[in-house]
Amino acid sequence: MINAAAAKRPRMSKLEKRNTLIAYSFLAPNLIGFALITMVPVIFSIMLGFLKWNGGALNTITWAGLDNFRELFKRFDFTRNDLGVTLKNTVFYALFTVPLSIACSLTLALALNKAARAAKAFRVIFFFPYVASMVAVCVCWNFMLMKLGPVNQLLAHVGINVNVSWTQSRAYAIWAIIIVSVWRNAGYYMVMYLAGLQGVPAELYEAATVDGATAWQKFRKITLPMLTPTTFFVSIMLTIGCFKIFDVVQIMTEGGPGRATKMLVNYIYQLSFTELKYGQASAVAMALFLIVLAVTLVQFTIEKKWVNYM
Repeated sequence: MINAAAAKRPRMSKLEKRNTLIAYSFLAPNLIGFALITMVPVIFSIMLGFLKWNGGALNTITWAGLDNFRELFKRFDFTRNDLGVTLKNTVFYALFTVPLSIACSLTLALALNKAARAAKAFRVIFFFPYVASMVAVCVCWNFMLMKLGPVNQLLAHVGINVNVSWTQSRAYAIWAIIIVSVWRNAGYYMVMYLAGLQGVPAELYEAATVDGATAWQKFRKITLPMLTPTTFFVSIMLTIGCFKIFDVVQIMTEGGPGRATKMLVNYIYQLSFTELKYGQASAVAMALFLIVLAVTLVQFTIEKKWVNYM
């Protein structure tokens, strides 16, 4: 049977073999780089979650089993344990950053979708924060959010007195991180919404106008449903980005004051490079992966219900 199946299988011509070899030669550098730079560290990180090792070249790696996970969760507390505090901060950050980023990026896309004279220039301006140096962005925002900075002075003119530096206040530090993240994300996801708006047929709006629909009804019944795939993709990307936030926090507050802005990835960094507990750090990273996976699955479920509702 095997010989018969092999006999029926058409042989590749020399041209097909040559084209296949060329295709593999183009794919090989990327695949090799992905395997060495991404897959190998990921596999090693998963293995470290079940091992004990402090990173020293001469130190023995010993089997720990589930000890790293037990050590992390045995005193889990949202107010005392580092894991609980960082998880609470990360969830709080994501709950506000994701919807605010979606709202701002969609608003910008709607405003700049029309072929106005300065629309292209404003698109570039709003997109620029995403490609700007994160260090420069955070330093500028730290200055703007100082006690006597421009933001507090502007708020004072409208009757809101904030007499503290945002990044040095336990109450305001997390909001400073959220503001900077939303400001940076809005321009990038605005481009995605602009692409989605370009795919909405103009005939739908023309038919709605003939039927006497208002601007809100057009947005509610046409624009939002047609942008559902884009919104779903944006929400997933934002959620993943929020759960792995590190650079903004590390540059602006270093997780402070106290642990007010300490996120899960900052805690992983602390366990790895400060306390040299690579096993526990890998265990937290695995827990973070499972959390993001669970949230993504929930988003898939919500997206299906949203489509049926619309």
